[in-house]
Amino acid sequence: MVEIPARIERLSELAENLTWVWNPKARELFKRLDHPLWIYTGHNPVRMLQLMPKKRLQNAAQNPAFLKVFDGVMHKFDQDLDLQETWFSENFPDYQGEIAYISTEYGLHQSLPIYSGGLGILSGDHVKESSDLGLPLVGVGFVYPQGYFKQSILRNGWQEAQYDYLKFEQTPINPIFENENELKQLHIELKFPTPIFLRVWNLKAGNTLLYLMDTDIEQNEPWNRGLSARLYGGDQEMRIRQEIVLGFGSVRILSQLGHNPTVFHCNEGHTAFVALELIRREVADNGKSFEEAKQIVRNKIVFTTHTPVPAGHDQFPFELVSKYFQNYWESLGISRDEFLALGAFDWGYRQGPRFNMTALGIRLSRYQNAVSRLNGEVSRKMWSGLFSTPEFKERPPIQYITNGVHVPTWISMPFQALYRKYLGKDWLKRQDDADFWERIDEIPSKQLWDTREETKDRLFVFLRERARIKRTEEGKDSRQTLAAGALLDPHALTIGFARRFATYKRSQLIFHDIERIKKSLLDRYTPIQIIFAGKAHPADDPGKNVLQQIYKKAVDPSIGGRVAFIEDYDMQVGRYLVQGCDVWLNTPRKPLEASGTSGMKAAINGCINFSILDGWWPEGYDGSNGWIIGGKDFGDQEEQNRYDANSLYDILEKEIRPLFYARNGEGIPIEWLEVVRNSIKSSTAAFSARRMLKEYLKAYIPTKL
Repeated sequence: MVEIPARIERLSELAENLTWVWNPKARELFKRLDHPLWIYTGHNPVRMLQLMPKKRLQNAAQNPAFLKVFDGVMHKFDQDLDLQETWFSENFPDYQGEIAYISTEYGLHQSLPIYSGGLGILSGDHVKESSDLGLPLVGVGFVYPQGYFKQSILRNGWQEAQYDYLKFEQTPINPIFENENELKQLHIELKFPTPIFLRVWNLKAGNTLLYLMDTDIEQNEPWNRGLSARLYGGDQEMRIRQEIVLGFGSVRILSQLGHNPTVFHCNEGHTAFVALELIRREVADNGKSFEEAKQIVRNKIVFTTHTPVPAGHDQFPFELVSKYFQNYWESLGISRDEFLALGAFDWGYRQGPRFNMTALGIRLSRYQNAVSRLNGEVSRKMWSGLFSTPEFKERPPIQYITNGVHVPTWISMPFQALYRKYLGKDWLKRQDDADFWERIDEIPSKQLWDTREETKDRLFVFLRERARIKRTEEGKDSRQTLAAGALLDPHALTIGFARRFATYKRSQLIFHDIERIKKSLLDRYTPIQIIFAGKAHPADDPGKNVLQQIYKKAVDPSIGGRVAFIEDYDMQVGRYLVQGCDVWLNTPRKPLEASGTSGMKAAINGCINFSILDGWWPEGYDGSNGWIIGGKDFGDQEEQNRYDANSLYDILEKEIRPLFYARNGEGIPIEWLEVVRNSIKSSTAAFSARRMLKEYLKAYIPTKL
């Protein structure tokens, strides 16, 4: 890294803490420093400072205008890191505990590709909001040297996965050293049953510290070095080994670094081995019996389950579990059968019982929650066989805490400026106050529409620049440039669909009757256009087939450039889409959507939801803030698809298009803006991560609320 002048040397401190991700003034500071370099590095200030010409830094240190902004940003940075005056310290002044949050992935910023999708984005938002509220929370997870894959679409529309090694020195991920005087990175040894070594890193997200681990070190055998190389890679044996490392490693790292959490929040079944290692420690270190230890540990664990289908829950053959835990149950003071019973669950599909990680998490936690009201209903039904057993006689069934999104991360900069002007500089502090958002009605329609248009313009500038780069720097041909959205119209009604390409998402539903949808796409006066983005799991060929069919629509000349597929979906693409689209489309097979936070992000930006009543939308829809697709359930999937597609077309043709294009004398769609206002009013407080975190406190600290 180039030497930074003393007057602005704290730029490196700012770059190393992810508060800049959700502080627009901090991002603006780096843009002022060198806007082209900011773009070139993918909005990565650590890499930017490494490449910065020394002369430019010297000039900045002598520029009064830059220094004024710098001083303001650093003052805000110091305020944000002051734990003396936070919401949590004001409301829980005597609390001395600590919360450990364990997740297999964290979506914090696109420059840190250690996330794949919704679960990781949720974890990232959880961490960010914990910092904003001042919660005493520490996170633990993996850092994946090869991250999640970069998506490349071939000319025929087939997805290819490409993996790049993460250059740690170009990120705010830093090694943890064994001691202050010796620059030797901390390595922790696990018994696996054979030894395996972890190296430990840290990452700062405001006041929240993340510990990240990986196994790519020389002490490990080659097959263990690659254990943490990629997110969600490998077979069942690779998966159980990863989950052992995550569970046992999390406990070891926290203990080694002086943490003694009073609560462990285990996010999904991937993390459930945390409980086993905590029990073993109670037995080995404190002389507890297994039953005593189990009860002590159960009282510490909060467990969240997301997945509404059996296939999405990790379960392993008993033989495989025995292979890795053959000496472990002895350390707990129990037999093999007693050990396997902790995770045993039978879905009743003629497979017989298996060791189910979610069943393990449920059995060894005092509080379990799903992630939306409907997801709670589905989860209770899924696990009814477990909760009907004697061990759960006195325990409450699975609760629900609906997911929320980190508002400062996901709301557009034009809307932030609008709110500062009309709602006050403290609007973020009141983000979870539902009554406060009624003041949206006080914003003049012209200002609201101008803000929506500005946000939409930013989307199309982004898409055009992305298409230009694909064409000029990556050698994409004219068909691929067309697919990237080069012919999209900034003034047309724009529908967004961006999420993982799994078959249950039914991303192709809008093309169920291709001739009918073409009439809306190609209408001369009231056209629509559709922007798709998303990745299929590298092993999911059916999902890749669906993606290929969508891509072929994007390059079909008869559709006239009204459909686009944006390659390599990440957090940056997602932000632009949820902020800039007019309508957010969601068409899953009910009830397979656990929550669906992209719709929440769209709603808080005035992008109106048009969705199946699944996930969060049954709680979010109030009749005035969007539209519902379908409404009847059919046993036959083809019949369901026909019904839902016809419902989609009818609403699109008779309600959405006419409403969007109905303008007053100033060219403003007044009635459309009423739906925009209602979307923002009904969603921002109710589906904020701040509301979500405050609900989780009832699980974290039940005696305090």
